Amino acid sequence: MHRISHATQAYAWGSHTAIHDLFGHDATGVIAEAWMGAHPSSPSRGLDGDLLTLPQLIARDAEGSLGQDVVDRFGSSLPYLLKVIAAERPLSLQVHPHIERAREGYAEEDLAGIPVDAPHRNYRDTNHKPELVYALTQFEAMCGFRAPRRAAELLVGLDAPLAKELHGILVADPSPAGIRAAFTQLLEPATTPRADEVRELAEACAARLAAGSPSPRADRTVVLLQQEYPGDPGVVTSLLLNPVTLQPGDAMFVPAGGVHAYLHGVAVEIMASSDNVLRAGLTPKHVDVPELLRNVDYVAAPPIRIAPEVFHGATKVYYAPVDDFELSVTQIDDDGVHPLPGRGPRVLLCLEGRLTVSTAHDGTLELERGHVAFVPARDGALTVRGAGTIVQADVP
Repeated sequence: MHRISHATQAYAWGSHTAIHDLFGHDATGVIAEAWMGAHPSSPSRGLDGDLLTLPQLIARDAEGSLGQDVVDRFGSSLPYLLKVIAAERPLSLQVHPHIERAREGYAEEDLAGIPVDAPHRNYRDTNHKPELVYALTQFEAMCGFRAPRRAAELLVGLDAPLAKELHGILVADPSPAGIRAAFTQLLEPATTPRADEVRELAEACAARLAAGSPSPRADRTVVLLQQEYPGDPGVVTSLLLNPVTLQPGDAMFVPAGGVHAYLHGVAVEIMASSDNVLRAGLTPKHVDVPELLRNVDYVAAPPIRIAPEVFHGATKVYYAPVDDFELSVTQIDDDGVHPLPGRGPRVLLCLEGRLTVSTAHDGTLELERGHVAFVPARDGALTVRGAGTIVQADVP
């Protein structure tokens, strides 16, 4: 086992306190994400000995670090990335690509000579990025498309030409094709509404809210997004998307192709090891509407909530419908020794308390709040004792 570091990302929508408090940062300023993994853009480092990056640690013995099964399926790199995300403000309307398009897009941008770290690059690696979000606080989001008829209902009675136009599209074709037409109308450069048209619709939502809205949550979201990103057409897309509230301990899966935006809250995220994000609005970052639209899944469906399975009484395991990762959360406060599920390469994050993790070969490591560890496959099964909460990422 190795204690490892986390890498921080200071995006504008982040928090001044949440990640600082968890990891014990003295520095001031916004921190939006903490990354724990081996993605080449921001890898963790070992905190013992020679301070190698996690990819370097793994490369010294890929089979021992990852296990032959993981090497056979994913090659000699860690297939997942663990994060803590702290959203103080809403962040971008986005989609993650499927793996085939990620490979194609990466090759195309390489051929065009776009540096991999260029701000206007879409594809920073060749991987897909399905992800699971585990809420640490109440977590607000939008994810996937509403049923077309429900989206049309939300537009009824809004005194704004844009609302009437979108309502007509959805009533004429209450199918995924209608959702696609409305979504595309809002985002395509040739048809996207002007800032004043977006403002007019947001003002109509605010007026309806003040008068006793039948859909106050939808109207509040429009008003919030207009305040944060005035005139952005992504403000209006919120009426087409499912609202989601996760309470602490709830989890949601976002597949590749699933359009989403996170609004507020703190969560643990686990995803395939990728930094491929396609954005269409609600952000000062690079936006590529045609590429996002090329990757969107337009089927209307409720958000995918993942119910945990309980392992040995103390651990909840969240199985995502992908091969790249799974997440478990163990909470203990007794004197017992508790087995941890999972196998292969594991990343551990202590969220609370003080815990002792032991391997099948008598290795031990003490972890406190904010400590992170990498456990190679060769260390075998793990047990934990003490009082606290620990998150484990592993490969199914």
